Amino acid sequence: MRGMDLRVVFMGSPDFALPTLAALNQAFNVVGVVTQPDRPAGRGRKIQSLPVKTLAQAYGLPILQPPSLKNPQAVEQIQTLLPDVIVVAAFGQILKEYILQLPKYGCINVHASLLPRWRGAAPVQAAILHDEISGVTIMKMDQGLDTGPILSQRSTPITDEMTAGMLFDRLAQMGAELLVEALPGYVQGEIHPRPQEEAQATYAPQLRKEDGRLDFNQPAAFLARQVRAYNPWPSSYGYFDRDLLKIFQAHAIQFAHAIPGKRYVVGTKPAWGTQNGLLVLDEVQVAGKTRMAGDVFLHGTRDWIDEEEA
Repeated sequence: MRGMDLRVVFMGSPDFALPTLAALNQAFNVVGVVTQPDRPAGRGRKIQSLPVKTLAQAYGLPILQPPSLKNPQAVEQIQTLLPDVIVVAAFGQILKEYILQLPKYGCINVHASLLPRWRGAAPVQAAILHDEISGVTIMKMDQGLDTGPILSQRSTPITDEMTAGMLFDRLAQMGAELLVEALPGYVQGEIHPRPQEEAQATYAPQLRKEDGRLDFNQPAAFLARQVRAYNPWPSSYGYFDRDLLKIFQAHAIQFAHAIPGKRYVVGTKPAWGTQNGLLVLDEVQVAGKTRMAGDVFLHGTRDWIDEEEA
């Protein structure tokens, strides 16, 4: 089957899904897009479309926004599109067996990790926290949580400066490119899905806002990774007196006598003591104010330290 003859239904919602939809629309016959319903956002709580809907509208593609795929009417609407394959990228709903079995070639997922490592909702953050390498996996979906057989994978190093936002953007583009390469071979029987190695599986559960709180009983090097992993969301934070202080950039340094949670000054920047070393704050935000460099914050703060300098 030639690329443009393949009838593709795409399911996705956030920014991560945009490169995949763009690549599919260029290489194949996208007959419909399924995305999450519009929802209130921002301080004004105005109803806004999700990024995939906006791009699909620009392409003039049919759009479905069912509140749930458990709705028989939603399933019927997808059936009427006669998809040969359904491609999923960060859709936000679990697909039941009747959806997985609907297209001739099944449902193919673009997942932001090197499966079976980091199944689940937050694989990018988990990779930055724990690994030196990440990547994308193209897999055929089954009823498990990211447990389906693998079609193709591609890796990329995690640099010392890379935040979750940076890695998301990198993996989104890589995933789109890899999908377009792998999909024709899969449809033509040249690529055979291979099972995941269950013994190697790890999980990255959904993050909560409170997960961003810094635990100063951890080593500074780990907390510096957390700052990168949780940027832009849920963001890392600590408390300066009673004020919440968000940390967007930080780095670790050695300091033999650091006391966990104690405030220090390193050169012109604020720092917190940890279980091993100091976490130096390079970019911060006080609640209700704009983001600022650590030295700017320290210059305007009278009570950061009253004991000793590092």
